[in-house]
Amino acid sequence: MSYDIELRDAVTGEVLELDAPHHMRGGTYCVGGSTVAHLNVTYNYAPHFYRLLGEGGIRSIYGTTGAASLPRLREAAAQLADDVSNDYWEPTEGNAKRALLQLAALAEMRPDGVWDGD
Repeated sequence: MSYDIELRDAVTGEVLELDAPHHMRGGTYCVGGSTVAHLNVTYNYAPHFYRLLGEGGIRSIYGTTGAASLPRLREAAAQLADDVSNDYWEPTEGNAKRALLQLAALAEMRPDGVWDGD
């Protein structure tokens, strides 16, 4: 199971496109990169997200703009260790941190977008 998290246009609700392909990898990803403002994140990291982002976990950013979410995403990432595992599914702090930093990068690319997901 996983979260499909994306930035959408506030007016049309369409998933936003980026100017250049990104190569961010989650539980699923597009070989060769993607121009869609989307990241798939495993539920395995949920305990870290709930601990750092509160009762809504990662869903607490849903409905906020990329710009508004940046401080929360960066602050949460800063509280996690750097113990990244070669096994993406392992719920290490470093793996959860990588996902938060990738979401922050998407927010920087499209600060006008509104987070949506599941």
